[in-house]
Amino acid sequence: MPFGDFVNAIPPIGFLAIHLVLFLAGSYFAWRSFGAGATTLGGGFAFFALAEISYMTYHLNWTTFLFAHTISEILDLVAFAFVFVAVTRTILDRSTASLRG
Repeated sequence: MPFGDFVNAIPPIGFLAIHLVLFLAGSYFAWRSFGAGATTLGGGFAFFALAEISYMTYHLNWTTFLFAHTISEILDLVAFAFVFVAVTRTILDRSTASLRG
């Protein structure tokens, strides 16, 4: 038995609940970021929320596991890149401002 086989005993509704909560969290953080004018950070959270929707398509039997997982990983990579750019840009802006003043 491969490690983690016990997860197969969890009903699909459990996975849908997990992905729904993560989708809501990503959507909320995107909404707050866009509202604060942090559009790059908001974009990262929006892509994360889209990835969670993609994961849900498998648990709803709309797509195959590998398809949903691949699309979700790509969306998560884009989300990570957006968050990375937003954070590094903020840090660089602060360090540049401290050098000037």
